[in-house]
Amino acid sequence: MSHEFVVIAGAGLGISIAAAAFARRTGVAAPLLLVALGIAASLVPGTPILEVDPELILAGVLPPLLYASAVQLPVLDLRRNLSLISWLSVVMVIVSSVCVGLLVHAVFPSIPLALGIALGAVVSPTDAVAATAVGRRVGLPPRLMTVLEGESLVNDASALVVLRTAVAVVGTSTAFSVGGTVGDFTWAVAGAGLVGWLVAWATVLVRERLDDPVLNTTISFITPFLAYVPAEEVHASGVLAVVVAGLVTGAMGAKRFSARDRQTQTTTWATINFILESGVFLALGYQLPALVDDARAETSAGQVVGMVSLVLAALVALRFAGLAWPALVGRFGPGDRRARARERLDQIEQHVSTWEPKDDREENRLRWARRRIARASADVAFEEREPITARGYLVLAWAGMRGVVTLAAAQTIPSDTPHRNTVVLVACLVAMVSLALFGLTLPALIRRMRFPTDDPAERRDDVLTLMRQIGEDATDALGPLDEQRIDGEPLDPEVVEVLKDRFLPMLLAGVRRGAASRPGQREQAFIIQRRYVDALRDGLLRERSVGAFSTETYKQVEAILDREEQRLGSATG
Repeated sequence: MSHEFVVIAGAGLGISIAAAAFARRTGVAAPLLLVALGIAASLVPGTPILEVDPELILAGVLPPLLYASAVQLPVLDLRRNLSLISWLSVVMVIVSSVCVGLLVHAVFPSIPLALGIALGAVVSPTDAVAATAVGRRVGLPPRLMTVLEGESLVNDASALVVLRTAVAVVGTSTAFSVGGTVGDFTWAVAGAGLVGWLVAWATVLVRERLDDPVLNTTISFITPFLAYVPAEEVHASGVLAVVVAGLVTGAMGAKRFSARDRQTQTTTWATINFILESGVFLALGYQLPALVDDARAETSAGQVVGMVSLVLAALVALRFAGLAWPALVGRFGPGDRRARARERLDQIEQHVSTWEPKDDREENRLRWARRRIARASADVAFEEREPITARGYLVLAWAGMRGVVTLAAAQTIPSDTPHRNTVVLVACLVAMVSLALFGLTLPALIRRMRFPTDDPAERRDDVLTLMRQIGEDATDALGPLDEQRIDGEPLDPEVVEVLKDRFLPMLLAGVRRGAASRPGQREQAFIIQRRYVDALRDGLLRERSVGAFSTETYKQVEAILDREEQRLGSATG
């Protein structure tokens, strides 16, 4: 059996790599291609039977998948789109679960209401993997990408809470309780937020002190499970705890991790995400013929097709209806709201400008108030710069593909539940059809929308402007180069001459090696450059908290500082 496992794992990795390469060339959604290849592999004579424990997927595969996405998602973008993400990932998931359950029970009375709601919970969460892969290739605006990614992170928790409540009453005389679901969800969110934050805070502090890439990577491997298991033990949402841990780790890591650790983390988790995501879709295709055989004893092919069609139609209708409300709200009066917001900000700024702080405490309060005003102004400017138009809402509505959570959650329904095999098969087929329907048509829809593209010249100008701002902040914080001291001693005049007025242009144009010739001068140069890189990074974090520039601009400037930090580390290591 061990040899069979090795063969299956090796073949699976080879197929995943080939499918990903083919998908990038052709535009076909890789998950759909993997499912088809899995079905083909299962039909080869002599292939072994593959049985995957669904709890292994929920507890062993889903946490690292969610963590890999959450740790890379900018908190700034998540905050600015929180209302729409919450609407889609919480309200619409609960509404969709209940509506699908009612429809399925009404049309197919043999399916109990609680089991119908469980089916609705299973198929409600969307998976942004295929949609964002398409979006990056064909130019979907960054804000729409953020909404899709944020929704797919949070809606898993909502769906699993509803599923847990529905499964608990399947086969019993207990009625499905909306109030109980709300109470469970409230604790699931609160408990998960607390556990996720504590785990992230503790692991970040440990990793900061270790500053070892091997040990830090090992800790990052176990972080999702450190968040998931305790949250589940206290009956909170383990998946939401993982998401919170990933978001907090990503935000804290920008300041507390070295450039080397951040780069290692990015590469490592991208690899893990690819392997796990591909494996789940491949396993679904491999197991699908067996699911069909199991469902034949419970129902007919016509009933399965009818149920799949009903559920899919309901999901599409509900998603379009759910996005119609924010689209209408955004269409009428956004300019007036922004004008009123700017007017209020101007009034507050005029009031703040009259403050005359009398001590350090009031000076800190004044500084805090000005930063909050700047952040609010940047948020208004962001809405003006990157609004979600009717075309954007149409793309969001059409990007309702289902994926890993649907496949994993469906199989957690207890095996002794009547009509369980039918519901599992329907959920898997809904996921597959949604991948085919939306995955194959989404690229053409995005191209037809003709979204505006970023001007490379403007992006370069934004990077230069941000670098100048944080350069000025660094100079204000540290003082001019010729006033720097190392162990109380002034710098060598030749070092000052070489570095003065060159350091920032050197970062922008590319690193020059050998800033000073003699060993003592070189050491001084590296010490001062490290000092300024740290000050530049502090300035970048302050500017990012305000959010006057795009996320891509912040990433490019951070990459510049990371390259310089790594160069200085290798030169003195």
